[in-house]
Amino acid sequence: MAVSFAMGQDSAELEQILRETRTVAVVGASDNPARPSNEVYQYLAKFSHFELYPVNPKISDIDGQPVYPSLADLPIVPDMVDVFRRYDDLPAVLAETLALNPRPKYLWLQQGLRHEEVGAAAQAAGLHVVMDRCLKVDYARLIGR
Repeated sequence: MAVSFAMGQDSAELEQILRETRTVAVVGASDNPARPSNEVYQYLAKFSHFELYPVNPKISDIDGQPVYPSLADLPIVPDMVDVFRRYDDLPAVLAETLALNPRPKYLWLQQGLRHEEVGAAAQAAGLHVVMDRCLKVDYARLIGR
């Protein structure tokens, strides 16, 4: 079930991804309430069924939840890597994702992020890729509230 890179991905495919996902690494999570990554993290922590693992080398916790400096430092391999990073950082995030063993199932690039080369490389490595979509918005629309 490879997801296309189009912005209007099929709702049934997105819903299946969301229902199958149990653990999510939020790369670029922030403790700053003004940042979109914090808003998404807070919503998912409160309303989703996901076990969340925030990743950011510059902070140590978000509301008492430990924040990990890198994907390699996580205590588990997440089902999904949800990315809030700049476009230029995406190849490095993909390399870190692909270094995990076993590999995550899903790479989700948040709204505003599209990187065709990263998407193609992730898909070629067996990951299902979602680009330019907000995990919070899709979760609320398809699963939650």
